[in-house]
Amino acid sequence: MAPKQATLGKFFGAKGSKPEPQQSKLSFATKTAPKKEVKKEEDAPAVAVKEEKATTKPRKRTRSPSPAVEAQSPKVRDEATEDDEDEPATKRPRRARKRVIEEDEDEVMDEAPVKSPTTSPKPSRARKSSPVKSAKASKAKPDAPKANRLKRASKSPSPAPAVKDEKEGITESASEDDVGEDDEEESKPAVAKKTLEEVQMKLKTQTKDPYPDWKQGEPVPYAALCTTFSLIELTTKRLEIMAHCSLFLRQVLRLTPDDLLPTVLLMINKLAPDYAGIELGIGESLIMKAIGETTGRSLAVIKQDQKEIGDLGLVAVKSRSTQPTMFKPKALTIRGVHNGLMGIATVSGNGAQGRKVDAIKKLFEAKYLVRFLEGKLRLGLAEKSVLVSLAQAVVFHEANAKGQVPKTTDVEQAEATLKTVYSATLIHDSELPSYDAAANGVASIFSRNSEDLSKKYPDILAKLHTWVKEDTKSFVLDCETVAWDVDEKKVLPFQQLMTRKKKDVKIEDVKVKVCVFAFDLLYLNGEAIVEKSLRERRELLENAFQPVEGEFSFATHMDGQELEQIQVFLDESVKASCEGLMVKMLDGSESGYEPSKRSRNWLKIKKDYLSGIGDSLDLVVLGAYHGKGKRTSVYGAFLLACYNPSSESYETVCNIGTGFSEAVLEELHKQLSDIVIDRPKPFYAHSSGGQHQPDVWFEPRYVWEVKTADLTLSPRYKAGCKEGVDPGGEKGISLRFPRFIKVRDDKKPDEATSSRQVAEMYRKQESVTKNKGPAADDDFEY
Repeated sequence: MAPKQATLGKFFGAKGSKPEPQQSKLSFATKTAPKKEVKKEEDAPAVAVKEEKATTKPRKRTRSPSPAVEAQSPKVRDEATEDDEDEPATKRPRRARKRVIEEDEDEVMDEAPVKSPTTSPKPSRARKSSPVKSAKASKAKPDAPKANRLKRASKSPSPAPAVKDEKEGITESASEDDVGEDDEEESKPAVAKKTLEEVQMKLKTQTKDPYPDWKQGEPVPYAALCTTFSLIELTTKRLEIMAHCSLFLRQVLRLTPDDLLPTVLLMINKLAPDYAGIELGIGESLIMKAIGETTGRSLAVIKQDQKEIGDLGLVAVKSRSTQPTMFKPKALTIRGVHNGLMGIATVSGNGAQGRKVDAIKKLFEAKYLVRFLEGKLRLGLAEKSVLVSLAQAVVFHEANAKGQVPKTTDVEQAEATLKTVYSATLIHDSELPSYDAAANGVASIFSRNSEDLSKKYPDILAKLHTWVKEDTKSFVLDCETVAWDVDEKKVLPFQQLMTRKKKDVKIEDVKVKVCVFAFDLLYLNGEAIVEKSLRERRELLENAFQPVEGEFSFATHMDGQELEQIQVFLDESVKASCEGLMVKMLDGSESGYEPSKRSRNWLKIKKDYLSGIGDSLDLVVLGAYHGKGKRTSVYGAFLLACYNPSSESYETVCNIGTGFSEAVLEELHKQLSDIVIDRPKPFYAHSSGGQHQPDVWFEPRYVWEVKTADLTLSPRYKAGCKEGVDPGGEKGISLRFPRFIKVRDDKKPDEATSSRQVAEMYRKQESVTKNKGPAADDDFEY
C-alpha cells in the first residue's frame, strides 16, 4: 500500500465492523456487514431472501404494473434506483442494496446500457410494449408512490425529549450514502431535492427520540449536532426549528454543560465572537484538496462534481459514499471539532496551507463540517433563532433543576404605553462605531459588527482623552462619526467619509476631518448600565464627558409625548440635512439598551417617509460590470441582491450605476477587487442568460443602502420569486432607477433587506394596489 493511502486508516472504519452508537454517522462504510445484521434492519426480510433466488429473472419483476408491488419489493426498488435517480431508496439499508447489486453484477453486464429516465423508458418494459405505451408506463406509474412519499416527507417529525439507552441516532452520512456516481448526470436542483428526500424518509422511519443520549460528563458527540441539523433541514417553520434547537441545547445543559459555548458557536457558524476577528481563511480549493486526499479521488473529478452539483457538502457525501473503509474512525466530539477548527484558523507561517489541509482531513465529516468550512450551513438557521432557543433552554433547565414549572410573564397594561414619554434624537448619514476605554488607558473603536476600527481612526483616539472628565476611568460609548467641515463647521456628505483609508491610517495623512456625536452610554467605571433607563444613561453620559467643538458633541434630542412634537422635530432634521430621527422610550424597563436587537421601543423615522417615496433598501453587492468611457479604469455598474433567510440565498434585484462620484468608484474598485471570485456561489439566485451575467463576481461581504423610484417585475431578476408576486412564477422584483446612497458598514450581508420585505414593498405600491396585478415590466434600472 502506498504511504499516502496508509494514512487513511485513522479516518475510516474496519470492514464489517458495527458503528459505535454515538458516532455511527462518520463511518461511511460501503462494504456489507454479516447477513444477520441486515435482517434486523430490513423492513421486509422475507422479500430480501426472494431477491437472492430470483436474480436471473429481472424482466419478469420489472414488468409488474402495480405501484403497490413495486413499493413492497426491494429488488424492484433497487432496479428503479439504478435506472431512476429521482426515486431514493430510503427504507432499505444500503448494505442490502449492495449485496443485491453484487449478485446481479454479471447479469447487468449483459444488459443494454440504461439511459436517464428523463429521456427514455426502461429497456425491460420496452420489449413488451410499443415505444409510446412504454414511455407512458415508465413515467406515470411511479408517480403515485413518489407523490405519496413526497407528501409524507414534507411534514417534519415533532421533536421529543431524549431518553437513555437510545437506538443509534440518525447519521448525517448515512442519510446521504446513496448519492452515487450517476449523480454527475443530474442537475443541481435534482441532486439537492433527492438528498433532502433521503434525509426526510430515513428520519421518519425512526420510532424513538432522534437525539441519542451520551453519558453525563462525556463530551457532546458531533453526531448529535449533525442529527439536529438534519431535523432542521426537514422544515422551514421557524417555531419548529427553534424547538429542535432548544431540545438539543437542553440536553447539552443536562449532560455536558461545559460544551454549551462551543455547541452554540458551531450552530451559528462561528468559532469565536465577532470582536475576536478569527476567520478560517479557507477557500474552495483547499476544501477540494482535503476531500481528494481523504477519499482518494482526483481533484479534477471533485471539481467536475462541484460544477454540476454546486454544493461542496454534497460533493463530500458523494466522495465518501464511494470510498471503501479500512478502519473504524474515531468518534468526533463538538469540543474536538471546535478546537480543531480554531487550530486551522490560527495556522500561519510557511506551509500554512498544507497544515490546514492536514487538519481538515483529521476532522473530515461529509456535509455539515464542509459547509461550515465554506461559511454556509444552508439550514435556514438564523443566529437570532439559536439565541432565542438558547434562552428557552436555559430557562427550562434552571426551572427543572428547582422542580418548578416555567410560567409566562404577565402582559403589561396598555395604559402604561399610552402615557409613555419618548425621546427623539437626530441621526446623520454616518458610521456608527462604539468607543471602548479600559481603566488601564487602552482605548479601541469597534463597528456595529464588532470590527476593530482603531487603525482607521487614529485621529479620534489621539483626541479622546480631551473629551473625558477626570472621574471617568472606563466606558463603552455608543455614537456616530461624521465627516466635518472645519471651516464652515457643518456636517459633510457621507461620501466624503468613505474616501478615508480603511486601514493603517497615519494622523498626518488624514485629509477628511471627523466629528463624533455621542447618544448613549453602555458601560461606565466598571459597571454595565444597559438596564438603566435612557434618561438615567443620558444623565451619566453628560456627567462623564465634555463637548469639544468640531471634535466631540452630544447628539441633539427632544423629549415629548405628542405625535405633533415628533413631526415638527423631524421637519427640522430634514432642513438640517440629517438622515432622520431615532425615537426611543425614555423611562421604564422598556427604555433599557438591548444590543444587536430590533425593538419597537426604538424606531427610526427617516426623511423619506415625508416625501412618500418609501424607505431605502440595504442590498448586497454580488457582481460588477467593467466601466466604459470615463469609468474605464473602475467598475461602471454593479449587480445587487436582497437576502432570503429561508433558503440562505441572495436573490438579484437590480443593476446600479448612479449615485457614485469618481472618488467613491475608485475606492469601491480597490475594496471589491480583493473579494473577486471565479464564479457565482451556489446560493446566488441570478439570471442564467449570458447577456445578463456580470463581468466579475464577488464574495457576499458588503451591504449598500440604495434608494429607488419604484419597484417592478422583470424576468431578469429573482428577488421575491418565491413570494407569489408574479402569477406566472417567471419574474422577480427589480428596482427602477436605483441610486447609491452609502455603504452600510454596520450591517452584515445576512442583515440586508429580505426578499419578503422587498415583496411587501412591491405590493404596497399604489400602482399595484389599484391595478390588483403586476406592474409593467421594465428592465431599465440605471
